[in-house]
Amino acid sequence: MTAFIVFLIALALFFDFLNGFHDAANSIATVVSTRVLSPQYAVVWAAFFNFIAFVFMGTHVAKTIGKGIVDVGIIDPTVIFATLVGACAWDILTWYFGLPTSSSHALIGGLVGAALVKAGPGSLVAKGIAMTSAFIFISPAIGLILGLTLGVAVYWWFRKATPLHVDHIFRRGQLFSAALYSLGHGGNDAQKTMGIIAGLLFSAGLTRGTFHIPLWVVLSCQAAIALGTMFGGWRIVKTMGQRITKLRPVDGFCAETGAAISLYLATYLGIPVSTTHTITGSIMGVGSLRRLSAVRWGVAGRIVWAWILTIPGAALISAAAYLAAR
Repeated sequence: MTAFIVFLIALALFFDFLNGFHDAANSIATVVSTRVLSPQYAVVWAAFFNFIAFVFMGTHVAKTIGKGIVDVGIIDPTVIFATLVGACAWDILTWYFGLPTSSSHALIGGLVGAALVKAGPGSLVAKGIAMTSAFIFISPAIGLILGLTLGVAVYWWFRKATPLHVDHIFRRGQLFSAALYSLGHGGNDAQKTMGIIAGLLFSAGLTRGTFHIPLWVVLSCQAAIALGTMFGGWRIVKTMGQRITKLRPVDGFCAETGAAISLYLATYLGIPVSTTHTITGSIMGVGSLRRLSAVRWGVAGRIVWAWILTIPGAALISAAAYLAAR
């Protein structure tokens, strides 16, 4: 294994750390903003479930990233380098502005940008890109519907309970829902980096047989995203937990549970969706249950624009990095 390959694996794990750091807000924003857990305890809680997610989630998403976005035959160390530069740069830029964009789509955009410069449009796997792009809109819509549906069901079930009693129940319930969501986050997001590293190893002839994900890659990626979550992304926590809508424990429970269900479904199907999109949609759904004006739609609109720009933005940076490296 050459020094450059080792460097690229380290860079991929750094991206995975950034993914956890950037998306920590998704896992802990609701449980922190409702004051069920302090930020310090919340990140430890989320990081633990991020790490153990591989036990439950398999590697379907990793295989999609590794060979379902671009032709695995054109992947080489320079393509991987440019991909990771594009994804990391976009993550750092959007973190600085406090925008909860998708690390997953930044990685996909980076891969597409480098592949286009190297081999042209024929190197892209249209089906995988179309499915991923469609879920930019489908995953928040599913999250919104599930959050709204769970909110209606819970509000009706506890309609005769006092607000104090409801608050007491769902302060405990949020520990469960935050754990469910963190499992979904670790299960879907860490697999993207697994796919990148596995693609690199396969293209370099360092794995035998057919394309697969070695166990050491699985464990190192889960550890990196968990470590990133422990460091947290406090700028984005404020946007997710306070600026979109004001949350109570019962709202946080419904939002996290709705987002977790949609993540489990996508991970089972091998679709690399954005955990950011799903939790944002769920928060909007729960917030609109009280009244539409409870959601700050201006903030939500700014977030959606950031989502739309993520893939082309990361692709442009990646393309420039590939040209410079070549």
